[in-house]
Amino acid sequence: MPFSHHSHSGQFCPGHAVDSLEGVIQTAIQKGMRVFCLTEHMPRDSEDLYPDEPKTNTLEVMWENEAAYFKEATRLREKYQSQINIPIGFECDWIRPSSLDLIETSLNNHPFDFFMGSVHHVHTIPIDFDKEFYRKARKVAGGTDEQLFEDYFDSQYKLLTALKPPVIGHFDLIRLMSDDPNRSFKQWPQVWEKILRNLDFIAEYGGILELNSASLRKGMSEPYPKAEICKEFLARNGRFCLSDDSHGIHHVALNYKRVLDFLDVAGITTIHYLSYEPDSAAPVFDSRFPHLKVNSIGVEDLKNEQFWNLCA
Repeated sequence: MPFSHHSHSGQFCPGHAVDSLEGVIQTAIQKGMRVFCLTEHMPRDSEDLYPDEPKTNTLEVMWENEAAYFKEATRLREKYQSQINIPIGFECDWIRPSSLDLIETSLNNHPFDFFMGSVHHVHTIPIDFDKEFYRKARKVAGGTDEQLFEDYFDSQYKLLTALKPPVIGHFDLIRLMSDDPNRSFKQWPQVWEKILRNLDFIAEYGGILELNSASLRKGMSEPYPKAEICKEFLARNGRFCLSDDSHGIHHVALNYKRVLDFLDVAGITTIHYLSYEPDSAAPVFDSRFPHLKVNSIGVEDLKNEQFWNLCA
């Protein structure tokens, strides 16, 4: 798994992440990664910032930060192009219907190679920051995890149908702060029905689900998404990519060996990965992003990569 499709740096996501963008890229190179996608957070309304992000960040400041990020990312891609492939994107946040305007502004402001579609808020409250915020969102949803899960997957469906993200971030993030993050979603038929609806739509338009190792460093037993979800997506001929969701150099490729074992458990035999190829005649993955290509590798071949001798 010398690929990651989801990353952050302290340089352009201050407070929420650490280390310079160049330092993160250098670490990915040192660990033998072949593709490392950049996906700093998009600008958001000030009231939607995480508690650990600077409150001095006005929307205007965030637009300036995004422009600086794109400029530096482009410079670093050119600097290290002989050592690693770097698609430049961003992670979008679907918080409320008006989020669509902000996402489209980011897409129009810079020639990004792709974007990752994620939901971190339900009822405009962050659900992955701490238990206090999670419980607040759960109370608004009706008081139970089941009700909050339903609302999360409905919000995710709105994001999917509005934007058709090339890559879907941490599909089942909602379980992180719940009472039992490792339980089966199938215990709640209505939640499971919404999950299957979302998977149907993603498979229909060709979106890729990331297998995100961040859940493992946060104490969960499986990556995002759980094996039961992966198996359903496989049944729909769905495609998977790999991500470390790094928030600094110490997270780059962290727990990837555990994810490799998980691939066999989930029955995944092929991994897909994106690449930036401006001069290639290969078919375009998404017509909105003409320089983005999708590639694949069999899991058995993946296991033979030299990368595994260097990663944790």
